[in-house]
Amino acid sequence: MDIPKRLIECLTRNNVRYEILHHTEAFSAQRIAEAEHVKAEHQAKVVMVGSGEQHFMVVVPANRRVDLEKVEQITGHAVSLDTEPEFKAFFPDCQVGTMPPFGNLYDLPTLVDRSLTHEDYIVFEAGTHTEAIKLSYFDYQQIVKPQIADLTVNVPLIQHV
Repeated sequence: MDIPKRLIECLTRNNVRYEILHHTEAFSAQRIAEAEHVKAEHQAKVVMVGSGEQHFMVVVPANRRVDLEKVEQITGHAVSLDTEPEFKAFFPDCQVGTMPPFGNLYDLPTLVDRSLTHEDYIVFEAGTHTEAIKLSYFDYQQIVKPQIADLTVNVPLIQHV
């Protein structure tokens, strides 16, 4: 599967500079960060949460975990992690679990953890298990216009050795 056409068209239409990064097949944000030699706080991962029929794209650094209680405070609804069958249909042009953090391209509200706003750039999966995109955080925010909030727990994820 290729990088979603709608993503490339969006970046081109918005006249932003980006870099496509190729890496060995990876299935987690932590592994992609390692493959791309990027610090985990720059690697933006997408976590899908749902509340009834409403779904939200939550974007957090690879080394952090989503705090569902904080997401509930922002959305005003009880939320739970979406399962793969619950979100797979939203991203027909992406391999499962590789959706880019552009909820605006998929008609999904996008929430971004405040810690990512302090980074000069982010790296994120580009719809495949072998490609990522590096983009300035400022450009990302200008395009997506996400809601920014404190969305993660204070304890970083444990890295597997």
